[in-house]
Amino acid sequence: MSLVSTGFLVFLLVGVIVYYLIPKKAQWAWLLILSYAYYLCSGYKTVVFILLTTIVTFTLGILLERTEDNLDKSLKAEGLAREDKKALKEKAKTYKKRVVVLALLLVFGVLAVVKYHNFAIENVNGIIKAFGGNGRISTFTLLLPLGISFYSFQSISYVIDVYRGKVKACNNIFKYALFVSYFPQITQGPIGRYDRLAPQFLAEHKYDLAVIQHGLQRMAWGLFKKFIIADRAGVVSDLVFNNPGQYHGIYVIIGVLAYCAQLYGDFAGGIDMVMGASEMFGIHLDDNFRQPFFSHSIGEFWRRWHITLGTWMKDYIFYPMSLSKKMNKFGKWGKKHFGNTFGRTLPICFANIVIFFIVGIWHGAAWKYIAYGLYNGFIIAISNLLEPVYKKLLNKFHINATSRGWTLWQIIRTFILVNIGWYFDMADSVSQALCMIRWSIQGFSLSQFNSSLLDLGIEARDYIIIIAGCIIVFIISVLKEKGIAIRESIAAKPLAVRWAAYYALIAVILIFGYIGATQGFIYANF
Repeated sequence: MSLVSTGFLVFLLVGVIVYYLIPKKAQWAWLLILSYAYYLCSGYKTVVFILLTTIVTFTLGILLERTEDNLDKSLKAEGLAREDKKALKEKAKTYKKRVVVLALLLVFGVLAVVKYHNFAIENVNGIIKAFGGNGRISTFTLLLPLGISFYSFQSISYVIDVYRGKVKACNNIFKYALFVSYFPQITQGPIGRYDRLAPQFLAEHKYDLAVIQHGLQRMAWGLFKKFIIADRAGVVSDLVFNNPGQYHGIYVIIGVLAYCAQLYGDFAGGIDMVMGASEMFGIHLDDNFRQPFFSHSIGEFWRRWHITLGTWMKDYIFYPMSLSKKMNKFGKWGKKHFGNTFGRTLPICFANIVIFFIVGIWHGAAWKYIAYGLYNGFIIAISNLLEPVYKKLLNKFHINATSRGWTLWQIIRTFILVNIGWYFDMADSVSQALCMIRWSIQGFSLSQFNSSLLDLGIEARDYIIIIAGCIIVFIISVLKEKGIAIRESIAAKPLAVRWAAYYALIAVILIFGYIGATQGFIYANF
């Protein structure tokens, strides 16, 4: 059931009506029913995967909690020597680590098999061929469950948080199942945390027209990004990248810029849709975007784009890795051979490269995605290593790092670097991405700015609508960057002004939206 389908809208409205009519203590149960009903629409076989993840992580969470409770009881026993207490703590810690490892193996193991088995087989076949072998392992197709990446990451964060003592283990499997399967976020994210979502699920939510309106407004804004910008721009990017070698110069550049508009409009629009839908139930999800194209560096871009994935990687991989004993030794080695500044930065750089290697794999089962991740990881690592050099150069040439001119240059530079990365994300392979980067430069000519640009699948009218839509998004982003709360500002206006703004947004979507050729959300495939 697509988020932009009439069926989903009806499903959502019925769900909201019943939600506020039933006893408030039963609201969480209704959300669980809605979530599994939504999930069943993608196919009853896929339910097995989310049930398995739910049962496994719930059970292991209980084991972790009981281990900690039993340890506390044992430590309170009279006459227990200091050495005995230390031994009990060490034994409990070892057992809890094994439980977490088991959770990682089971949950991510299923994810790896389902999502990456053919990629692994193809690479094994390549190795066999490289060594002169004639054998070949056959690939096979497995059912890819809806939102498996999102609920896998979410459930693992719960297990680790229980292990760390950040949250108490849930003792009701049905309430926990709601956290794993909550339907607004199941296909798009954002990746939620148990300590922020669980209290909201179990709270009693009273009907409030303003809450419903806020949710619908956000959903409409998401539809604007999707229908006005993303689906139109997608026609251009698909045509260019599906026909490599046919287009050169400005055509390839326009294809990449179109993909940039498509991806942002699609993903950010989808997040607006799910957050708006969730708001209608009184459940507030974590923000996933914060004006990413105002970033001054690639590192900042990733702190503003898909925020919940970035914070997940930071909290559960980056910090444990960069602060580990092995990294501490690596840092000391770096300080000894390269100096304090360089050596101190090396562990951070290495951790960032590993993180973005994982981010690349998360994007898809192909070497192009790994290249995409490593491209970003190495840029961030090199930037960190050269930061002292940048500061010296700024001082030497008397450049004010806070000036508008330098800030604008940083934003433009980051935008260019981000778009270079899109080549790897959109092309069919690493070699094709490199070829298309080369063709962007080799075949570039100002004479290409002619009517032939209208042969990229859309008309002049569509180009105007895309540009106008991007300008509107840009203006809204500028206002948000300045700290202006758009929806709250509109809500404070007189009634006539408010509804004029709402109807104008809906009218623009209905009149100018690329609704007839609506595509599914890109990140729903992750």
